Amino acid sequence: MFIDTHCHLDAAEFGADQAELVSAANAAGVSRIVVPSVERANFATVAELCQGHATCFPAFGIHPMYVDNATPEDLPVLREYLTLPHTVAVGEIGLDFFVEHYDRARQEFFFVEQLKLAKEFDLPVLLHLRRAQDIVLKYLRQHRVCGGIAHAFNGSHQQAEEFIKLGFKLGFGGAMTYPRALRLRELAATLPLESIVLETDAPDIPPAFLEHGQPNRPEYLARIATTLAELRGLSIEQVAQATSQNTFAALPRLSQM
Repeated sequence: MFIDTHCHLDAAEFGADQAELVSAANAAGVSRIVVPSVERANFATVAELCQGHATCFPAFGIHPMYVDNATPEDLPVLREYLTLPHTVAVGEIGLDFFVEHYDRARQEFFFVEQLKLAKEFDLPVLLHLRRAQDIVLKYLRQHRVCGGIAHAFNGSHQQAEEFIKLGFKLGFGGAMTYPRALRLRELAATLPLESIVLETDAPDIPPAFLEHGQPNRPEYLARIATTLAELRGLSIEQVAQATSQNTFAALPRLSQM
């Protein structure tokens, strides 16, 4: 059993093929798929998609790369979606300092406000932290949420340890499958196994075994997991069991559904 902790099933690249994608993922051993939203405009889409597929579970949040479209009035709407019974996290939220023209102050405002909501609802968070690990950590220390997942983790060992101390698991996916991703593969091989969860970020971050231009899909999670097993000298069954347990620890509501 595998759990895809981060999959944008509603992405335009997938068109209306969600039923086929979910079926193929389930057949490949993916028993649960967490579907994060990115802005108010797709809250309803994510909610309806997950209501229509028993193995899909929503997270609701405003992504840092979508804050230019966001207004403070979106936050009460987010609050309402967080009350839905199958919501497993606040996400995808965080900071992105890779793209320079994005307004940092605006990103930080929405990040903090969403951390407050996560704390109020006692929900974990799905963190986006591209080129922003240390600033994200600063805000997490100021606003102590109940943990969650540092999505697509690509920081240092020291930063990984700080996220773990704050109760977070670290998401590893397709980027780990590239032989040249030496630092990332070293992290996957040496961090405590109990700190790692699996994700695809489909349709993004396609693994090395796909031809250029092909979108990532949740069914590829088992093949991605094979890389983690090889890096750690474990069986695929051991990886499946450990990462699923880790996911339930990070997203407690998921274990109840």
